Amino acid sequence: MSQIRTERRLIEILRILQDHPGPVGAKRLSELMAERGFVLTDRAVQYYLRSLDEMGFTRKIGNKGRVLTPRGTREIESALVGERIGFIISKLERLAVRTTFDPATGTGDVAYNLSYAPLDEIDRVKKAFDDVIAAECGFFNGYRIVDDDPRIPPGHAGFITICSVTMDGVMQRQGIPVEMKYGGRLAVERDGASSFLDLVAYRGSSIDPLQLFISAGLTSIQTYVAGGAGTVLANVRRVPLPAREQVFEIAAAMQASGFRFPLTAGEKVCNLAKEPYRLSIVSFSGMNLIGHAVEQGCRIKTEIGAGNIPFSRVLST
Repeated sequence: MSQIRTERRLIEILRILQDHPGPVGAKRLSELMAERGFVLTDRAVQYYLRSLDEMGFTRKIGNKGRVLTPRGTREIESALVGERIGFIISKLERLAVRTTFDPATGTGDVAYNLSYAPLDEIDRVKKAFDDVIAAECGFFNGYRIVDDDPRIPPGHAGFITICSVTMDGVMQRQGIPVEMKYGGRLAVERDGASSFLDLVAYRGSSIDPLQLFISAGLTSIQTYVAGGAGTVLANVRRVPLPAREQVFEIAAAMQASGFRFPLTAGEKVCNLAKEPYRLSIVSFSGMNLIGHAVEQGCRIKTEIGAGNIPFSRVLST
C-alpha cells in the first residue's frame, strides 16, 4: 500500500469526522468511506483510527466512536489542499443522485441542510427563517425543528432546511443533465433588477461558497427582507438549451409543493456571461435562511448537504 494512498484514506476519515459534530463509530465510518470510493473493512478502519489516535488527530469517546481533536482540525485544513478542490461539489452531486422527489406526487427524498442552535435561540432563529420565507427569497417555504438527531449537541435544537441540490436531483431523474455552476452574492434592486457581485465556481472550491459569504459577513439579507432590496445568496445552474420547456414544467410542479425557483432563467440573465446552447437557471438559495439568522446574531451552525430525507418529514411538525 503506497504512502500517498494511505494518507488520502487518513485525510478522508478526518473529513468525515469534521462533518459530524458527534462521535462516529468504525462501522459507520466504513459505510461513509465506501460512499466516497474507499472500500474498507471495519478492521481496516480500526487500524487507521488507531494510527490517527497515536498522531493526536482523533480521540475515542467510550464506545460511541471517534471525534476530531483540535490538532486533527488543523491537519485537515493544511493537508492535501489540491485533493480537497472539488470536494464540496462531489458531496452535493452524491446528494443529487440520492434525491428521489417526484414533483407530480410531492413524495420522495429531498436533500437537506442541518443547522443547530442553543435552545434559548429557538424563537430568534424561527423568526429569522420565517422572515426570509415571507420575503420569498428562500428555496423552500418551510423547515422543520428536530431534537432527536445524534448530530445535535445537548442543549441545542436542530433545524432541517431543504437544500437546493434537490432541484438537480429532480432534473437528473427526468433526463436533464444539469451542472451546478456557481454560488454567489446577488444584489437585488427595488425594481427587481439583479446582478451578481461575486461568483465562486463549485468545481474550483474546497468549501461551500455560500457558507464562505455568510461567515465573511458579505450579505445584507435583512435589508432585502425589510424592503425588497439587498444582497442575498443565489446559485447558478446550467442545462442544455433544448431542455428549457421541460425545466419550466418541473419548476411549476415543484412550486406547487412550496419550492421557490427559478428567480430567472434564460440564455443571458443578470450579468452572467452567455454560454452557447446553454440555459442559465438562477435561484435563491436555501442558505438565505441561515444567512439571515447569522445577520441577526443567532448562534447557529450548519452542515450543508447533511443527507437525504423523505419530503414528508420536512412538512411534519
